[in-house]
Amino acid sequence: MSNEQDLARGLARMTDATVDDLGALHARLAAAAQHEGVLDIAYRFVDSPVGALLIAATELGLVRVAYGREGHDTVLQSLADKISPRILLAPGRLDTVARQLDEYFAGKRQEFSVPLDWRLSAGFRNTVLRHLPEIGYGYTASYAAVARLAGNPNAVRAVGSACATNPLPVVVPCHRVVRSDGAMGGYLGGPEAKRLLLTLEAAA
Repeated sequence: MSNEQDLARGLARMTDATVDDLGALHARLAAAAQHEGVLDIAYRFVDSPVGALLIAATELGLVRVAYGREGHDTVLQSLADKISPRILLAPGRLDTVARQLDEYFAGKRQEFSVPLDWRLSAGFRNTVLRHLPEIGYGYTASYAAVARLAGNPNAVRAVGSACATNPLPVVVPCHRVVRSDGAMGGYLGGPEAKRLLLTLEAAA
């Protein structure tokens, strides 16, 4: 074997060991931050049929679900600005959420049972979002119907705005809100993601 091959193999082993060491170090840091109470926001990524989802949680509960098209780095920076800069990739806090999302996309779960942190929505938008889980799995409701449900029949545009800025898509099912004529309407995850979610639920 040539010296060049020996060197290449040696470097490969060193790289693998370094990656493993860094992963272990990161896990220890995350555990220590959690233990010391200085981990305000934990996040991780979940693979799904609608692309990689960023999920983030505070100690109160799930605070953010973000599609890739939103820009995950931008979302993390926004969380740091709006809630706390003490944010870390710490998957353990989000194991239950990740499992329930996997079950949902596999067609084995119809509703989520995880605590939610609603602080990223306020006022009428918050009221709208809290009513969305009342739209049953496999069903849709018009923006006008949701406005009535939220107590303000004239606030159809405000319902659209609430859905467009929903910080917890999929878990808080704004994809079930459609236009009165049956057209899908907009969706922050994009039209293909909305179509996939509605198709998934209709097939159950």
